[in-house]
Amino acid sequence: MSMDVFRQLLEAQRLAQADLLRRRGVVGVAIGFRSYNEISTDQLAVSVLVEQKKPVEALSEDDLVPQQVNGMRTDVVEVGRLEAHVDPRDRFRPNIPAGVSIGHYMVTAGTLGAVVFDRNTGEPLLLSNNHVLANSNDAVVGDAILQPGPTDHGARPDDVVAKLHRFEKLRFYGEHGPGPTPPTTSPPLLPAGGCDIVELFVNVGNALAKINGSAKRLTSVPAPKAQTSDTPIFPNQVDAALARPNNPTLFQQDIATIGRPNGIKRPQLGMQIRKFGRTTGYTEGKIMLMNATVDVSYGEDKQARFVGQVITSPMSQGGDSGALIIEEDSLQAVGLLFAGSRRATIFTPMDVVLDVMDIDL
Repeated sequence: MSMDVFRQLLEAQRLAQADLLRRRGVVGVAIGFRSYNEISTDQLAVSVLVEQKKPVEALSEDDLVPQQVNGMRTDVVEVGRLEAHVDPRDRFRPNIPAGVSIGHYMVTAGTLGAVVFDRNTGEPLLLSNNHVLANSNDAVVGDAILQPGPTDHGARPDDVVAKLHRFEKLRFYGEHGPGPTPPTTSPPLLPAGGCDIVELFVNVGNALAKINGSAKRLTSVPAPKAQTSDTPIFPNQVDAALARPNNPTLFQQDIATIGRPNGIKRPQLGMQIRKFGRTTGYTEGKIMLMNATVDVSYGEDKQARFVGQVITSPMSQGGDSGALIIEEDSLQAVGLLFAGSRRATIFTPMDVVLDVMDIDL
């Protein structure tokens, strides 16, 4: 390799780097051997790193990478999404991003969804699920909230970062809501799920199987004996709770590896989405079903019905509850994740969460 050629490439990179990095999809610039049909050659080039290679017709003229810069050839190299290796189960101090482990001192762990603001006072608050911050209704206002959550070795008093502020009460099977007793339906069919993420029932799994063309169906098992065919079912809209940070300056509005949400957007069928959560980190998915009425398990003896929910391809595991769902190609918040299974993830539309909890992003 000629040192003169290498120096020329370095100078070409220096002069062109700012212009190349402003182009959409470009995530880096370097010097390397040019490849042809995915095979490395012995020709040096200014390598332009992109998340994903796209056909020329899919790019604007301003975003096309020129074939040469300052007399040196370029090579477009697909490197995927580059992100810091954040472990969302860690203890974060002094800057705590959204998307990391958090939880009421009596639960396992869930995900901090976002820093939000009370519509009446403007006070910053922490958003996650009821079953993450309020122990599925079993907590009281003022209870300690830990970061990281207890299962990630968070402990009182050193890891108490907030206090439970308020929560939307979950209505479980057998509990009466306001007004007349709602109509009854059959009890849920699947056994209770894990303690750090609630699970969808068989009706959702089978609906997704039809969408995906699968011949497989989830099989049903007897419901808990405590449930009967005349058990009242009060429909829920959200699984959400708010905590008041002890020190608001510790908390970032950015979601780890994603960035700060800059608005909200209604979900749409086929929308590509993403999230960052305590267990699976950064994942992407696709909205498959909307306006879903679903039965959800909260442990061995509690079930709840939710209406107006959104179901996606599988993109979460236990502990991701509370993560914000973000549109893939923007920073628009689409919803609040609260349940899932091996075959699906479920979230509540963001505008519903904000209205019910009387908050803004």
